[in-house]
Amino acid sequence: MKVLTVTGYKPMEMNIFKPNDHRIDFIKEAIKKRLTTYIEEGLEWVLVSGQMGVELWTCQVVLDLKEEDYPINLGIIPPFINQDSRWPEHYQEIFQECSMLADFHQELYQDEYKGPYQFKARDKWLIEKSDACLILLDEEFPGSTSFFLEEAKKAYSRGHYPILTITPFDLEEIVQEIQEQNPNNWNNH
Repeated sequence: MKVLTVTGYKPMEMNIFKPNDHRIDFIKEAIKKRLTTYIEEGLEWVLVSGQMGVELWTCQVVLDLKEEDYPINLGIIPPFINQDSRWPEHYQEIFQECSMLADFHQELYQDEYKGPYQFKARDKWLIEKSDACLILLDEEFPGSTSFFLEEAKKAYSRGHYPILTITPFDLEEIVQEIQEQNPNNWNNH
């Protein structure tokens, strides 16, 4: 696997409303753990559309890994221009910063939002350009990830397109690992 698409929930779908919510750290750690393994196995590119939540946090993780000298590239392919125009300012800043630091950044449609077809085209494009996908997902409550997951399942049924997941159980394991590594930090929470 050389190219991986990563997606998942938006912050509000996980009841995350503040940019400093400590759960973001656990999510980022879970993403980092997976990506590190994949990079060691030959992963070269991570692709995202840059949407709020899991995708932007993935961008931050990839940029951190690059700073740690991991040989990984980041591609951000938003479905249309000004995707972030209605987002909270905090997420707009992260999107702008990640877009500037990405190895590749190009909107799929060189136009503003026109309709849901742009999201469908984005999902198909990301799947077509990647060898597999990693989705932060609880299959019982797929939320906005259901559209991407549906396209990924079609690709899987046509051939070899692995659908990798980070589940709530995986996140619980990360929380336990972090708590075991730093037991003193958790007495005050």
